[in-house]
Amino acid sequence: MAAMNEDTIASRISRILADRIITGQLEPGAKLRQDHIAEEFGASHVPVREAFRRLEAQGLAVSEPRRGVRVASFDLKEVSEVAQMRASLEVLALRHAAPHLTASILDRAEEATVAGDNSRDVRSWEEANRRFHRLLLAPCDMPRLLAAIDDLHAVSARFLFSAWRSDWEVRTDHDHRAILGFLRQGKIDNAIAVLERHVQWIGQKPVRSASGSLRDAFAIVG
Repeated sequence: MAAMNEDTIASRISRILADRIITGQLEPGAKLRQDHIAEEFGASHVPVREAFRRLEAQGLAVSEPRRGVRVASFDLKEVSEVAQMRASLEVLALRHAAPHLTASILDRAEEATVAGDNSRDVRSWEEANRRFHRLLLAPCDMPRLLAAIDDLHAVSARFLFSAWRSDWEVRTDHDHRAILGFLRQGKIDNAIAVLERHVQWIGQKPVRSASGSLRDAFAIVG
């Protein structure tokens, strides 16, 4: 029973810390102090260490000899890798999902696109964007593939929040509309071609860190 309770606490700690990392509350390179986190959650060091291991497995934290655990940093190469992985996996999922897409699903995906276009902040845009992709891909009925895509979207969200926590600009997603248009017409290959290009578009933006220094941030805006 004690082991199960510690696992539950570790899950809660890792989930909350992951959200803080993904949304940019914890910046790349920030130290994750075991004592402070244990005190915050009223937990022993055992579930905190397990939470750290889970964050490392997600690529959100790194353990460094004599330096402890820190929030993982990322660069353009990593963003590009995730974009290419998303393109490959989402294309595979859409190809299997397309025969099962109904008018109702496409209508809901269009509603998600409209919600994204009307978003006034990056978090609501990311939620609407993720909903659009999930609606189109879920009918592939391949749970492992969808789980891998969900993980990549979480990483994509981290890149996005790092670059656009503020100064979000309202945008119209023409690619989403093109994908929906082709799917409604039964032009699956055309829809796939747009999707493949869409998820590999990487934006660049200078951002100021907590220390006041400027750095270039890269994000997948698709």
